[in-house]
Amino acid sequence: MGAAIEVVNLVKKYGNHTVIHGLSFTAMQGEIFALLGANGAGKTTTLECIEGIRRYHEGTIRVHGRIGVQLQSSSLMENITALEAYKLFSKWNNAKVDQTVLQNFGIMEFRNKQYGTLSTGQKRKLHLVIALINDPDIIILDEPTAGLDVEGRVSLHQEIRKLKEAGKTILMASHDMAEVESLCDRIAILREGELAFLGTAYELTGSGFGERRISLHTRNPFPQVKLRYSKAGSLEKNYFTVTTSEISDALLELLTMLKEMDNEVIDIKIERASMEERFIEIAKEGK
Repeated sequence: MGAAIEVVNLVKKYGNHTVIHGLSFTAMQGEIFALLGANGAGKTTTLECIEGIRRYHEGTIRVHGRIGVQLQSSSLMENITALEAYKLFSKWNNAKVDQTVLQNFGIMEFRNKQYGTLSTGQKRKLHLVIALINDPDIIILDEPTAGLDVEGRVSLHQEIRKLKEAGKTILMASHDMAEVESLCDRIAILREGELAFLGTAYELTGSGFGERRISLHTRNPFPQVKLRYSKAGSLEKNYFTVTTSEISDALLELLTMLKEMDNEVIDIKIERASMEERFIEIAKEGK
Protein backbone atom coordinates (compact mmCIF):
# COMPACT_ATOMS: atom_id res chain seq x y z
CA MET A 1 0.00 0.00 0.00
CA GLY A 2 1.27 3.47 -0.90
CA ALA A 3 0.63 6.86 0.63
CA ALA A 4 -2.86 8.33 0.45
CA ILE A 5 -2.08 11.67 2.12
CA GLU A 6 1.38 13.20 2.57
CA VAL A 7 1.86 16.28 4.73
CA VAL A 8 5.41 17.63 4.68
CA ASN A 9 6.65 20.55 6.80
CA LEU A 10 3.22 22.21 6.89
CA VAL A 11 3.15 25.77 8.26
CA LYS A 12 -0.04 27.75 8.76
CA LYS A 13 -0.30 31.26 10.21
CA TYR A 14 -3.13 33.56 11.22
CA GLY A 15 -1.59 37.01 10.98
CA ASN A 16 1.59 36.94 13.02
CA HIS A 17 0.50 33.86 14.96
CA THR A 18 1.78 30.49 13.72
CA VAL A 19 -0.69 27.68 14.50
CA ILE A 20 0.95 24.82 12.58
CA HIS A 21 4.74 24.48 12.97
CA GLY A 22 6.36 22.33 10.26
CA LEU A 23 3.95 19.41 10.64
CA SER A 24 4.71 16.18 8.75
CA PHE A 25 2.86 12.85 8.62
CA THR A 26 1.64 10.29 6.08
CA ALA A 27 -1.68 8.43 6.01
CA MET A 28 -1.41 5.17 4.07
CA GLN A 29 -3.93 3.80 1.61
CA GLY A 30 -6.60 1.67 3.25
CA GLU A 31 -5.93 2.70 6.84
CA ILE A 32 -7.95 4.63 9.38
CA PHE A 33 -5.73 7.44 10.63
CA ALA A 34 -6.70 9.64 13.59
CA LEU A 35 -5.57 13.22 14.07
CA LEU A 36 -5.93 14.12 17.76
CA GLY A 37 -5.17 17.07 19.98
CA ALA A 38 -6.59 19.33 22.63
CA ASN A 39 -8.77 22.25 21.55
CA GLY A 40 -6.60 24.72 19.65
CA ALA A 41 -3.90 22.18 18.82
CA GLY A 42 -4.47 22.59 15.07
CA LYS A 43 -6.49 19.49 14.11
CA THR A 44 -9.27 21.19 12.17
CA THR A 45 -6.87 23.69 10.58
CA THR A 46 -4.72 20.81 9.34
CA LEU A 47 -7.75 18.98 7.95
CA GLU A 48 -8.97 22.13 6.19
CA CYS A 49 -5.54 22.59 4.58
CA ILE A 50 -5.67 19.00 3.32
CA GLU A 51 -9.23 19.50 2.05
CA GLY A 52 -8.14 22.59 0.13
CA ILE A 53 -10.54 24.99 1.83
CA ARG A 54 -7.79 26.83 3.75
CA ARG A 55 -4.52 28.16 2.36
CA TYR A 56 -1.25 27.34 4.10
CA HIS A 57 2.01 29.30 4.07
CA GLU A 58 4.76 26.69 3.77
CA GLY A 59 5.17 22.99 3.13
CA THR A 60 3.65 20.43 0.80
CA ILE A 61 0.41 18.44 0.86
CA ARG A 62 -0.08 15.55 -1.57
CA VAL A 63 -3.44 13.81 -1.84
CA HIS A 64 -3.58 10.65 -3.95
CA GLY A 65 -7.21 10.16 -4.90
CA ARG A 66 -10.67 11.69 -4.68
CA ILE A 67 -11.72 13.18 -1.33
CA GLY A 68 -15.06 13.10 0.45
CA VAL A 69 -15.41 15.40 3.45
CA GLN A 70 -17.64 15.54 6.50
CA LEU A 71 -16.92 18.90 8.08
CA GLN A 72 -16.96 19.56 11.81
CA SER A 73 -19.66 22.15 11.26
CA SER A 74 -21.87 22.48 8.20
CA SER A 75 -25.46 23.32 7.36
CA LEU A 76 -28.09 22.99 4.64
CA MET A 77 -31.28 24.87 3.84
CA GLU A 78 -33.72 24.54 6.72
CA ASN A 79 -36.71 23.43 4.63
CA ILE A 80 -35.00 20.90 2.35
CA THR A 81 -35.73 17.26 3.24
CA ALA A 82 -32.97 14.75 3.86
CA LEU A 83 -33.77 12.85 0.66
CA GLU A 84 -33.98 16.04 -1.41
CA ALA A 85 -30.56 17.12 -0.13
CA TYR A 86 -29.03 13.78 -1.02
CA LYS A 87 -30.58 13.83 -4.51
CA LEU A 88 -29.43 17.43 -5.05
CA PHE A 89 -25.79 16.65 -4.22
CA SER A 90 -26.00 13.47 -6.31
CA LYS A 91 -27.14 15.57 -9.28
CA TRP A 92 -24.27 18.02 -8.80
CA ASN A 93 -21.79 15.13 -8.75
CA ASN A 94 -23.40 13.28 -11.71
CA ALA A 95 -23.92 10.31 -9.40
CA LYS A 96 -26.83 7.90 -9.05
CA VAL A 97 -28.91 7.81 -5.89
CA ASP A 98 -27.64 4.85 -3.87
CA GLN A 99 -30.56 3.38 -1.93
CA THR A 100 -28.26 0.90 -0.19
CA VAL A 101 -26.14 3.68 1.31
CA LEU A 102 -29.27 5.54 2.43
CA GLN A 103 -30.57 2.38 4.08
CA ASN A 104 -27.25 1.43 5.71
CA PHE A 105 -26.83 4.83 7.33
CA GLY A 106 -30.46 5.04 8.45
CA ILE A 107 -31.34 8.00 6.22
CA MET A 108 -34.54 6.35 4.97
CA GLU A 109 -35.97 6.57 8.47
CA PHE A 110 -36.09 10.39 8.25
CA ARG A 111 -35.87 10.90 4.49
CA ASN A 112 -38.95 13.16 4.34
CA LYS A 113 -38.11 15.30 7.37
CA GLN A 114 -36.91 18.84 6.78
CA TYR A 115 -33.28 19.56 7.59
CA GLY A 116 -34.18 22.15 10.20
CA THR A 117 -36.16 19.57 12.21
CA LEU A 118 -33.43 16.90 12.23
CA SER A 119 -31.54 16.02 15.39
CA THR A 120 -27.79 16.64 15.56
CA GLY A 121 -27.14 12.93 15.06
CA GLN A 122 -29.41 12.74 12.01
CA LYS A 123 -27.65 15.73 10.48
CA ARG A 124 -24.26 14.07 11.04
CA LYS A 125 -25.47 10.94 9.24
CA LEU A 126 -26.80 12.99 6.33
CA HIS A 127 -23.55 14.97 6.03
CA LEU A 128 -21.60 11.71 5.90
CA VAL A 129 -23.66 10.07 3.14
CA ILE A 130 -23.35 13.29 1.13
CA ALA A 131 -19.56 13.05 1.57
CA LEU A 132 -19.69 9.54 0.07
CA ILE A 133 -21.67 10.49 -3.06
CA ASN A 134 -18.67 10.74 -5.42
CA ASP A 135 -17.31 7.36 -4.24
CA PRO A 136 -14.16 8.94 -2.74
CA ASP A 137 -10.86 7.12 -2.25
CA ILE A 138 -10.15 9.21 0.85
CA ILE A 139 -12.78 10.17 3.44
CA ILE A 140 -12.09 12.96 5.93
CA LEU A 141 -14.29 12.89 9.02
CA ASP A 142 -14.17 15.71 11.57
CA GLU A 143 -15.92 14.46 14.75
CA PRO A 144 -18.07 11.94 12.81
CA THR A 145 -20.12 10.69 15.77
CA ALA A 146 -20.67 13.99 17.59
CA GLY A 147 -24.27 14.13 18.76
CA LEU A 148 -25.01 10.45 18.12
CA ASP A 149 -26.44 8.17 20.80
CA VAL A 150 -24.78 4.85 21.67
CA GLU A 151 -26.75 2.88 19.08
CA GLY A 152 -25.99 5.50 16.42
CA ARG A 153 -22.26 5.41 17.18
CA VAL A 154 -22.14 1.62 16.99
CA SER A 155 -24.00 1.65 13.67
CA LEU A 156 -21.75 4.34 12.21
CA HIS A 157 -18.60 2.53 13.39
CA GLN A 158 -19.78 -0.57 11.52
CA GLU A 159 -20.18 1.47 8.33
CA ILE A 160 -16.74 3.05 8.77
CA ARG A 161 -15.20 -0.42 9.10
CA LYS A 162 -16.98 -1.47 5.90
CA LEU A 163 -15.49 1.53 4.12
CA LYS A 164 -12.03 0.45 5.28
CA GLU A 165 -12.70 -3.12 4.10
CA ALA A 166 -13.60 -1.65 0.70
CA GLY A 167 -10.12 -0.12 0.53
CA LYS A 168 -11.02 3.44 1.51
CA THR A 169 -8.57 5.63 3.43
CA ILE A 170 -10.17 7.42 6.38
CA LEU A 171 -8.62 10.43 8.09
CA MET A 172 -10.57 11.44 11.16
CA ALA A 173 -10.48 13.84 14.09
CA SER A 174 -12.26 12.81 17.27
CA HIS A 175 -12.41 13.56 20.99
CA ASP A 176 -13.80 10.08 21.71
CA MET A 177 -10.78 8.00 22.79
CA ALA A 178 -12.78 4.75 22.85
CA GLU A 179 -13.81 5.42 19.26
CA VAL A 180 -10.21 6.08 18.23
CA GLU A 181 -8.88 2.97 19.98
CA SER A 182 -11.59 0.80 18.41
CA LEU A 183 -11.34 2.09 14.83
CA CYS A 184 -7.94 3.53 14.08
CA ASP A 185 -4.81 1.86 12.76
CA ARG A 186 -2.54 4.77 13.65
CA ILE A 187 -2.78 7.98 15.65
CA ALA A 188 -1.11 11.38 15.43
CA ILE A 189 -1.37 13.70 18.43
CA LEU A 190 -0.81 17.41 17.90
CA ARG A 191 0.39 19.73 20.62
CA GLU A 192 0.33 23.46 19.83
CA GLY A 193 0.61 22.79 16.11
CA GLU A 194 3.45 20.28 16.33
CA LEU A 195 3.52 16.48 16.13
CA ALA A 196 3.79 15.12 19.68
CA PHE A 197 3.10 11.43 18.96
CA LEU A 198 2.73 9.14 15.95
CA GLY A 199 1.99 5.43 16.26
CA THR A 200 -0.62 2.80 17.12
CA ALA A 201 -3.03 2.81 20.04
CA TYR A 202 -1.00 0.01 21.64
CA GLU A 203 2.18 2.04 21.30
CA LEU A 204 0.40 4.99 22.89
CA THR A 205 -0.71 3.01 25.95
CA GLY A 206 2.18 0.51 26.00
CA SER A 207 5.00 0.06 28.46
CA GLY A 208 7.14 2.67 26.78
CA PHE A 209 4.75 5.34 27.95
CA GLY A 210 4.70 4.87 31.68
CA GLU A 211 3.66 2.48 34.38
CA ARG A 212 1.16 -0.35 34.74
CA ARG A 213 -1.43 -0.83 37.45
CA ILE A 214 -1.80 -4.05 39.43
CA SER A 215 -5.09 -4.39 41.31
CA LEU A 216 -5.71 -7.20 43.82
CA HIS A 217 -8.97 -8.22 45.43
CA THR A 218 -8.09 -10.42 48.41
CA ARG A 219 -10.02 -12.36 51.03
CA ASN A 220 -8.54 -10.22 53.81
CA PRO A 221 -7.60 -6.55 53.45
CA PHE A 222 -4.12 -6.01 52.05
CA PRO A 223 -1.95 -4.33 54.74
CA GLN A 224 -0.12 -1.06 54.15
CA VAL A 225 3.45 -2.31 53.82
CA LYS A 226 6.60 -1.06 52.17
CA LEU A 227 7.00 -2.46 48.67
CA ARG A 228 10.25 -2.67 46.73
CA TYR A 229 8.94 -2.77 43.16
CA SER A 230 5.70 -0.80 43.47
CA LYS A 231 4.60 2.63 44.53
CA ALA A 232 2.43 2.91 47.61
CA GLY A 233 -0.93 1.31 47.04
CA SER A 234 -4.48 2.56 47.40
CA LEU A 235 -7.69 0.77 48.31
CA GLU A 236 -10.76 1.38 46.17
CA LYS A 237 -13.86 -0.77 45.68
CA ASN A 238 -12.21 -3.69 47.52
CA TYR A 239 -9.17 -3.60 45.21
CA PHE A 240 -5.68 -2.84 46.46
CA THR A 241 -3.93 -1.07 43.57
CA VAL A 242 -0.25 -0.30 43.03
CA THR A 243 1.62 1.23 40.11
CA THR A 244 4.90 -0.11 38.80
CA SER A 245 7.29 0.00 35.87
CA GLU A 246 8.64 -3.47 36.76
CA ILE A 247 5.55 -5.58 36.27
CA SER A 248 7.06 -9.07 36.75
CA ASP A 249 9.01 -8.25 39.90
CA ALA A 250 6.14 -6.29 41.41
CA LEU A 251 3.60 -9.06 40.77
CA LEU A 252 5.91 -11.72 42.21
CA GLU A 253 6.54 -9.57 45.29
CA LEU A 254 2.82 -9.06 45.92
CA LEU A 255 1.85 -12.72 45.42
CA THR A 256 4.72 -13.94 47.60
CA MET A 257 3.66 -11.55 50.35
CA LEU A 258 0.05 -12.76 50.14
CA LYS A 259 1.12 -16.40 50.35
CA GLU A 260 3.22 -15.72 53.43
CA MET A 261 0.18 -14.04 55.02
CA ASP A 262 -2.05 -16.98 54.06
CA ASN A 263 -4.25 -14.50 52.23
CA GLU A 264 -6.28 -15.59 49.19
CA VAL A 265 -6.47 -13.75 45.88
CA ILE A 266 -10.07 -13.47 44.64
CA ASP A 267 -9.32 -11.39 41.56
CA ILE A 268 -6.35 -9.73 39.92
CA LYS A 269 -6.18 -7.10 37.18
CA ILE A 270 -3.17 -5.73 35.32
CA GLU A 271 -3.88 -2.59 33.33
CA ARG A 272 -2.04 -0.21 31.11
CA ALA A 273 -2.88 3.47 31.28
CA SER A 274 -5.99 4.29 29.28
CA MET A 275 -5.97 6.06 25.94
CA GLU A 276 -7.50 9.09 27.60
CA GLU A 277 -4.83 9.24 30.31
CA ARG A 278 -1.98 8.98 27.79
CA PHE A 279 -3.63 11.47 25.45
CA ILE A 280 -3.93 14.04 28.23
CA GLU A 281 -0.35 13.37 29.33
CA ILE A 282 1.07 13.88 25.84
CA ALA A 283 -1.24 16.68 24.71
CA LYS A 284 -0.42 18.79 27.76
CA GLU A 285 3.25 17.87 28.15
CA GLY A 286 5.41 20.93 28.62
CA LYS A 287 2.54 23.20 29.68
